[in-house]
Amino acid sequence: MIDTVAARLGVALPIEACRSADAAGLSALWLGPDEWLLLTPDASDDWVASLQSLLGDALCSLVDVSHRQVALEVIDGAVGAETLLASGCALDLSLRAFPVGMCTRTMYDKAEIVLWRRAPDRFHIEVWRSFARYVEGLLRIAEAEA
Repeated sequence: MIDTVAARLGVALPIEACRSADAAGLSALWLGPDEWLLLTPDASDDWVASLQSLLGDALCSLVDVSHRQVALEVIDGAVGAETLLASGCALDLSLRAFPVGMCTRTMYDKAEIVLWRRAPDRFHIEVWRSFARYVEGLLRIAEAEA
């Protein structure tokens, strides 16, 4: 089933825990056994419908959560991205422990997030819309206090 869905999507679905894959503008993040978060910068309102059509009769479920979540990028600047995120996240975010391509669900202070390392100096966060300003505010405070 995984190979069928991956072939139809055009991106490998990672089967190793907490890993991601990219191809043709589509990213797949492993969130749990048989659960992936698909991200694309070009999503339109009919993107999910076109994916459902592409998947056809493949045994899978596709749910659009784009209106629920907000994406934030944390990039090295005056303060390093790892330092900013460490202000509210208990994970070891060193490059050794959290390499490029790694992703996971975790907490940032009191907000659940999906955290994905895109590059040595860049993280992508997916957070529920209702927590986005809260997380952004905490990141700004951490930057000011660093």
